[in-house]
Amino acid sequence: MPKTKHILVIRLSAMGDVAMTVPVLRAFSIQHPDVKITVISRPFFKPFFDTIPYVSFFGVDLKERHKGFLGLLRLFSDLKKFGITHVADIHNVLRSKVVRNLFALSGKKVAATDKGRADKKALTRAENKIFEPTKSMFERHIETFNKLGFQIDLANPTFPEKAVLSNNILSKIGEISDFSKMKLIGIAPFAQYESKVYPLDLMQQVIDDLAKKPNQKIMLFGGGKEEIQKLNQLQNHHKNVIVVAGNLTFTEELQLISNLDVMLSMDSGNSHIAAMLGVKVVTLWGATHPYAGFKPFNQPMENCLVSDRTKYPLLPTSVYGNKIVPGYEDVMRSISVEKVVSSIEN
Repeated sequence: MPKTKHILVIRLSAMGDVAMTVPVLRAFSIQHPDVKITVISRPFFKPFFDTIPYVSFFGVDLKERHKGFLGLLRLFSDLKKFGITHVADIHNVLRSKVVRNLFALSGKKVAATDKGRADKKALTRAENKIFEPTKSMFERHIETFNKLGFQIDLANPTFPEKAVLSNNILSKIGEISDFSKMKLIGIAPFAQYESKVYPLDLMQQVIDDLAKKPNQKIMLFGGGKEEIQKLNQLQNHHKNVIVVAGNLTFTEELQLISNLDVMLSMDSGNSHIAAMLGVKVVTLWGATHPYAGFKPFNQPMENCLVSDRTKYPLLPTSVYGNKIVPGYEDVMRSISVEKVVSSIEN
């Protein structure tokens, strides 16, 4: 009997990057039902993988058991028991390299994702900029599996069924008697860096405009005290605008997102969560650009609303939005409220 193949997939953080692995692993599980996968990541991200067949999840304890170099040795020891035959390191950072190399030394086949740093640098530099699309992270992950001898085709993706909303969720968002007549719009107005956040005064106009239609229900997503405070202001006493943040568990938020008609998001984790669930996503781009390879899965380019490069020719100035270029603080004001609203309604 040939030994069963069992791939260890390493992607420890961040939320959007972990969400971007989901469409690849879903396609893999359908196309290779004879291969087992164990994903290792932070325990918080486990719900991402709950609906993918043949995929198990192992939560890494980076605060205690798996902390530091000795912790990584313990992690290797914990994972060895699963009978791993291949390792796909799609994070490719120091921690994951240590684990990957320990498996390589024990005779397992390993491969790591090439992050395409040179291409991204050429796209974001000020001089001699090469303004053309780099490979998407989905393509890069597929290449990693190719190196291990597995082909994946993302041409006809499948998505999980919309979740049945529990009474708890319905009590928080208000009863909806007829889903077919109601349009559910999610809005996630925040991102890790300010350069990726649409100005809140303009976002207020977007929400006020969408709220004018009684058949549109708007759900506001975010996290943490400060963001919830801002969301409460954006809600602006509209009966059909609901602040979801802080009112549902993470799993419940995922279930609600799966029922949205459209999600409006910055270049942030929420765009990738909605996309992995098969929801249409409109994204707003400031200092960053979809050409860097982080366009949400299966979304057309016209759903990516980018800042004006005629006015701001140095865009994109950053891959992740963490670089500040003087004079480029207001680039997102070049994306009009009308354009955002019409893209959502289309």
